[in-house]
Amino acid sequence: MRRQLIPALLCVIVFTVLCGLVYPLVTTGVGRVAFAHQSAGSLIRSQGVVVGSELLGQNFSDPAYFWPRPSAAGATGYDGSASGGTNLGPTNPDFLATVADRVAAYRTANNLAADQLVPVDAVTSSGSGLDPDISVANARLQAARVGRTRGMSTEQVEAMIDRFTGEPTLGFIGERTVNVLQLNLALDAPS
Repeated sequence: MRRQLIPALLCVIVFTVLCGLVYPLVTTGVGRVAFAHQSAGSLIRSQGVVVGSELLGQNFSDPAYFWPRPSAAGATGYDGSASGGTNLGPTNPDFLATVADRVAAYRTANNLAADQLVPVDAVTSSGSGLDPDISVANARLQAARVGRTRGMSTEQVEAMIDRFTGEPTLGFIGERTVNVLQLNLALDAPS
């Protein structure tokens, strides 16, 4: 029995050190060197102060800003410690009522016609509830409201949207999106 127990204990010790200490330290070190910005949280700074992350949505409700996707994270939304969706299916009456209310509010806020199609990301939350990006279509429908509130032309605002439009992952996975926090910070930046 001793002949089997000693090698087994040595294997446990060796693999505990390798997998529990060496591997995490090496991957963390490589991440810090090769992906410094990402490993630090992809933080966005404004005037030297951290104002958010490229990876987490924030609530903007002022008409002078672009609005993100609705959030279901936490009781009031945008709670990073309570990330998650609503888990309501597409035929759930509560879900349908919420979406209908959001569509009406979106059309009203952006002076859209009653039959104007509204992008799905403007009225539904993402699986995490903290999506930092919106579709280009969603951003363009908000451009007139943001421009009017800020005293800018729609063309000026659309040019900013174009500047902050990101391409799909690897050029073909997903769609082109706009990071709401980066765009809103650019709107506040002095010209």
